[in-house]
Amino acid sequence: MKSGDIICRVLTGPTASGKTEIGIRLAKERGWEILCMDSMQIYRRMNIGTAKPSPEDMQGVPHHLLDLCEPTDPYSVSDYREAAEKLVHELAGQGREVLFVGGTALYLQAMMHPMGMGQVSANPELREELHRLAETPEGKGEIHERLRRLDPVTAERLPVNDVRRTIRAIEVSEATGIPFSEQPDREVPTDFKWKVVSTAMERPHLYARINERVTKMIRAGLKDEVAALLAEGVQEDAQSMQGLGYKEMIPCIRGEYSVEEAAERIRLGTRHYAKRQMTFLRREEQMRYVDVESPGAYEEIRKLLI
Repeated sequence: MKSGDIICRVLTGPTASGKTEIGIRLAKERGWEILCMDSMQIYRRMNIGTAKPSPEDMQGVPHHLLDLCEPTDPYSVSDYREAAEKLVHELAGQGREVLFVGGTALYLQAMMHPMGMGQVSANPELREELHRLAETPEGKGEIHERLRRLDPVTAERLPVNDVRRTIRAIEVSEATGIPFSEQPDREVPTDFKWKVVSTAMERPHLYARINERVTKMIRAGLKDEVAALLAEGVQEDAQSMQGLGYKEMIPCIRGEYSVEEAAERIRLGTRHYAKRQMTFLRREEQMRYVDVESPGAYEEIRKLLI
């Protein structure tokens, strides 16, 4: 099977919006295998704070790209893309179809819009800064002007509204000191055909679900999970420990505040994260949205993905 003939289906959306349950139901019904698309579920022994599906949750559906590395290991977006692409090809060669399920937007972007110059790592802080700037009235023009100062050739080629490619050109140019237009490789076509659906939910309902999820995590022993990771030698500044639920719990373990205060900080941080997820996903032109609280939501998602 040629790469261009492989269909990759994606069910994404903000955290706590029901992706996992819907994805498992779809995969079970259609005989698909799930590729997890979550930047925290890649870590072993980090289960409660990442809302990692249990074997019981999986209902016999094969799940991949979970527990890929130790909590002490660094793991990049390009690492994920390499592992995911290899796996998609392997499964397609066996006649098996896949459904990506998860809310890590940078993973989705890397898969759907692979860029050349893979040796230039993504700079999440720069991307977030520039995407936020792009949301302001004059932001897109300011970003385009920043690129023009770095690389007039690429700026001339890219329209002001093509924020994603403009940001990547800035990222590469600033990281290497070489204008994007003079790099040996630039954009590359994706290997796959994509069908992408995002869950949607009224914000008050989503926030209530987030609050309840955090409460369940606390009751399930999140503090003990974080304490065990620290006890085994995972450093507080490790990449894995910067995830929501983990970084907020560390001061609690040190006795700086209570478990309930940690829970409130996690709830607040997760609500802010969900808002950023929704903003990021809206930039994907192929995205289709389904209100998961509406009648017939499951059938609509299935229709869009099959």
